[in-house]
Amino acid sequence: MFAYWFLYTVPALPAFVGVRRPDRLTSTWFIVGLLFVLAVGFRDQVGGDWSNYLKYYHHTLELPLKEIGFSEDPGYLLLNWLMAKWGWDIYGVNTVCGAFFILGLLRYCRQLPWPWLGFAVAVPYLIVVMAMGYTRQSVALGFFFFALADIERGYFLRYLVWIALGTTFHKSAVLLVPLGILISHRRGWFWQGITVVAVAYGLWDLFLAEHQDHLWREYVDKQMESQGAKIRVFMNLVPGVLLLLYAKRWKLLFPAYGIWFWLSIAALAAVILVNLATTAVDRISLYFTPLQIAVFARLPILMWGQFSPQLIRLAIITGYAAVLFVWLNYATHAEYWLPYRNILLP
Repeated sequence: MFAYWFLYTVPALPAFVGVRRPDRLTSTWFIVGLLFVLAVGFRDQVGGDWSNYLKYYHHTLELPLKEIGFSEDPGYLLLNWLMAKWGWDIYGVNTVCGAFFILGLLRYCRQLPWPWLGFAVAVPYLIVVMAMGYTRQSVALGFFFFALADIERGYFLRYLVWIALGTTFHKSAVLLVPLGILISHRRGWFWQGITVVAVAYGLWDLFLAEHQDHLWREYVDKQMESQGAKIRVFMNLVPGVLLLLYAKRWKLLFPAYGIWFWLSIAALAAVILVNLATTAVDRISLYFTPLQIAVFARLPILMWGQFSPQLIRLAIITGYAAVLFVWLNYATHAEYWLPYRNILLP
């Protein structure tokens, strides 16, 4: 367990001290990013789906390149194909996927008022569980972080490009396309709406149309269960409620309220729907997890004058330390993460 606690401590310490946003990319951020990429990419037999991804990799060895473009999740399949041809094995696949996720996360965190706090919030679940377990969807989420960084600055088309890239790794990312129209300004909203509809339809037709019946049967009709789904949904509910409570202050101080408002509404809806289709809601709710980072990294400012910023930071860091402790010690599938192994370590 030491490795996971070490990874959490790396951002938690500067978050507790109160290190603010740097004006430029510093060597510290580069070193931390590299550390996490290596931790995710060179892990060995860590993660609940390790054997499934290994089978996926070996299956790719038999495929000709011309079949990849018409396959399910072609971005991930192409990456496997390239790593196989170059002899980099599954570790090459995981390292590239880890880099996409960590770089997207860091890019978004660096534009937050308390970047280390946002990054610390991401460690217990998004990095330890998701990036080391749900490899394909973690890449899609990494591209979503890139998209969020751009959409908060008003870059509409860049948002759609990032989401399209994410969809090639996990087709569920197509559900994020409509959020692109919810940027803070409303200039050109008509053409933005037309573009969103066109992109959403195109991506749906390419990646989801022929699989939608199968997905409905697997995730809804069969009533698949996900252990801990209600807890994960609740973790998104808390920042969602906080954002709604501090909506007026958010609009005055921070950008892109529309996106975060609708993600908060989606997080509220997930609490109601999780009993109807546990696994489906659980997987979709993974795209709501940026709420935790966006809200908690801004909470010391949103609550300025009510509570001490130091006290708020301490509460958040302690809370997510508790999340990591409970998951490592009591989660049903934690055994697949323990002990942590890495081919770079003796």
